[in-house]
Amino acid sequence: MKLPNANVPNFQRRTVYCPAGKVAVGGGAEAQGDDADLVGSFPTDDGRGWIGLGRQNAYSSAGLPVCAICAYA
Repeated sequence: MKLPNANVPNFQRRTVYCPAGKVAVGGGAEAQGDDADLVGSFPTDDGRGWIGLGRQNAYSSAGLPVCAICAYA
């Protein structure tokens, strides 16, 4: 599953969820923009999705695509 790139405020989480019956066995995110940093990339607490968050030093938002690798539990 994938959330395409979208600009979000710095440090705002974007979460992609797996389809019903599947769990996230991996995932990732990418902070996009000049001097952008990926702050976090980790599974949701319930294991059904993936969270990404980032920031861009000179701006109040950053581009942030997020993906999850999903599999049947």
